[in-house]
Amino acid sequence: MTVPLYRDPAAAVPERVRDLLGRMTPAEKVGQVNQRMYGWHAYERTPGGHRLTDAFRKEVAAFDGMGALYGLQRADPWSGVGFEDGLDARDGARTAAAVQQHVVDHTRLGIPVLLVEEMPHGHQALDGTVLPVNLAAGATWDPELYADAVAAAAAELRARGAHIALVSALDLVRDPRWGRSEECFGEDPYLAARMTEALVEGARRAGVAVVLKHFAGQGATVGGRNSPATELGVRELHEVHLAAARAGVAAGAAGVMAAYNEFDGLPCVANRYLLTDVLRDEWGFDGLVMADGTAVDRLLRLTGDPVRAAALALDAGCDLSLWDDSFTRLGEAVERGLVSVRALDAAVERVLTLKFRLGLFEQPVPSAGPDAPDRAEAAELGERLARASVTLLAHEGGVLPLPRTLRRIAVVGPNADCLPHQIGDYTAPQRPGDGVTVLEGIRAAAGPGVDVVTAPGCALVGDDVSLVPSAAASAAASDVAVLVLGGSSARSADTAFEANGAAVTGSGAPAGMTCGEGVDLADLSLPPAQRALLDAVSATGTPVVVVLVQGRPHALPELEAPVHAVVSAWYPGPRGGRAVAEVLFGDAEPRGRLPVSVPRSAAQLPVHYNGKDHRYRGYADQSAGPRHAFGHGLSYTTVVYGAPRLSRARVAPGAPDLVCRVAVRNTGTRPADETVQLYVRRLSGGTSWPRVRELRGFVRLRVAPGDEAEAVFEVDAATLASVGRDLRPAVEPGVVELETGPASDRTRAARLEITHSESGTDPDLAPDPGPDLAPGQEPDSEPDSEPDSEPDSEPDSAPRET
Repeated sequence: MTVPLYRDPAAAVPERVRDLLGRMTPAEKVGQVNQRMYGWHAYERTPGGHRLTDAFRKEVAAFDGMGALYGLQRADPWSGVGFEDGLDARDGARTAAAVQQHVVDHTRLGIPVLLVEEMPHGHQALDGTVLPVNLAAGATWDPELYADAVAAAAAELRARGAHIALVSALDLVRDPRWGRSEECFGEDPYLAARMTEALVEGARRAGVAVVLKHFAGQGATVGGRNSPATELGVRELHEVHLAAARAGVAAGAAGVMAAYNEFDGLPCVANRYLLTDVLRDEWGFDGLVMADGTAVDRLLRLTGDPVRAAALALDAGCDLSLWDDSFTRLGEAVERGLVSVRALDAAVERVLTLKFRLGLFEQPVPSAGPDAPDRAEAAELGERLARASVTLLAHEGGVLPLPRTLRRIAVVGPNADCLPHQIGDYTAPQRPGDGVTVLEGIRAAAGPGVDVVTAPGCALVGDDVSLVPSAAASAAASDVAVLVLGGSSARSADTAFEANGAAVTGSGAPAGMTCGEGVDLADLSLPPAQRALLDAVSATGTPVVVVLVQGRPHALPELEAPVHAVVSAWYPGPRGGRAVAEVLFGDAEPRGRLPVSVPRSAAQLPVHYNGKDHRYRGYADQSAGPRHAFGHGLSYTTVVYGAPRLSRARVAPGAPDLVCRVAVRNTGTRPADETVQLYVRRLSGGTSWPRVRELRGFVRLRVAPGDEAEAVFEVDAATLASVGRDLRPAVEPGVVELETGPASDRTRAARLEITHSESGTDPDLAPDPGPDLAPGQEPDSEPDSEPDSEPDSEPDSAPRET
């Protein structure tokens, strides 16, 4: 018997795809571009174990195949799956194998199914490793460490039989009121691009294909509202919101997910300019475009007809639906002439191509063997990521690191001893005792001779202050008070959900949630009871260290009572409490840097550092600058940055290569773990109005006490490029400044001329921009380039100088 070409593993993938496509009926083609079923409906637990449901068998039979199955192993309050009925690692692999076996054995062509899982910060499955959320990963400014952590999590996902990981990476925190801020790497396109590259690279190491969410511009949501409303222009789209997607595609992402938001009047899933003109024609992307959940069905408001809705999405460039009924009607759309057979075939080809590239026809489910993932290693990488993300925002009086000579420490606040509050949204249920809270971490780090007392002080939300006096009394009787405040994205069985899994709001936050998908805030201040607790504990006179466990930057206004240190831990994951404690006691240096600006109030928004440079002078009633700027982060030592030195003062657009160097001297007594940042600021020239400054590089330096190290930046065309009139990156003639420093608001500049001709290069060194920048001192050449910026009211006093 002759083996069909598509079954021959030695044949080229395009040949196998063409052969298989030529054998398919219209119904089978439609089945390959559909992902309608919730995966947890595909199995059920019986006394003898898990088995496939009749609903799953019926779904496969409807189209004589199945393109993809979402969330077979997802567990959380929305799916309703927990330890009593869900799939652990062993049962998950078995059930995945059963799914594949049924599809292969009970369909005419035996095409395996893509198994798609959520991996927002670890695999969202029972006993899956939970990593810190993306905002914490962004705070590490460490793509290499993040890639290692992703690889470990992806290996778990692959071992359970899944092939595709859905990961938020493309959205930016342009408005921190948005509940999904925790899913972003930060507010900056360059930082997000580097972390997205690391994400794709890490997953590919484990043999997992990544679909990047969300394409494109969802972070530009109006008013921080979790809705499709955006007011993006095409230039801002290209300058800010496409950078991470472009980087992820270039790194080898298997797909992108079309976002809910609209661009230029059309939802992304129906936007041909985004999905075809930019993504495929301009970037050359040949992977999958997946719809976000129920996004195609939402097009009914435009078309009034599910068949036309399906045709509109397919024609725009969408290949694979998610939970939609409309896409199952594509056969009718072809028959009615609403979309061509060629368009349907192109989508099917992309689905099949991915299946062949992943080796599904040869091995749909990997066999467990000596290369099975090491969960302990994955957890350790998650803890390292958490430790690297802890960011020291303010510090005075030398209270940190905490000495082990303390006799009594009060650890108070609603986030002091609550594991669900530190693991973020899109997280599976955790086994009891599997994790370390901040309280537990401090107790372990302090040692047996230190009395660590605790009190909640207040609830996470609300204005009930009845517990505040007892917590303040505990603080007053202690040598130091660690006040653990912030927010939570913890879902519960009482949370109400939309059809796509977002939390339902509108009359107050769901119980226990102040962040997460669907939980947006109008006011970024800490809730009233938390503010009252902060005031009461600070008024005791005991040194206070505030630890913010949060999924968005909360607004930090002027405080009436003194706080000696403020630390942001974001959502650090299950073992994040130990990471926080190690930083507080100085067992690890605080090396996190802000991936997002911290506002003083929501009334200031937006405060992202890279806005357009229109020389705004500021509000009359309060500062227009952030409390803490993008890139900010203190350490336990004193550091002095030298001025940037360029290898030449002039370059030509076609050959801009040069080197920028900056010396960093550790003048303190502890090691310095510095993230040296490189920004570009356009002074003249260009085809569009410039931004204040734009991050274009960063280098981590480890500097011993008394030593000096040099950060070296290779400045190439990508570093100097801006978006031209044709919306493509180009090096445009004009004058720019290359700025270096420890944060976006503390930089030194060297001027560079980009000439109009290739012969304009000057090998001479750029002029010396001046002496080293002493603590609190501004460069002599000109004032800060942001006229609205003001020094933080909390000074960068010892133990750090920059």
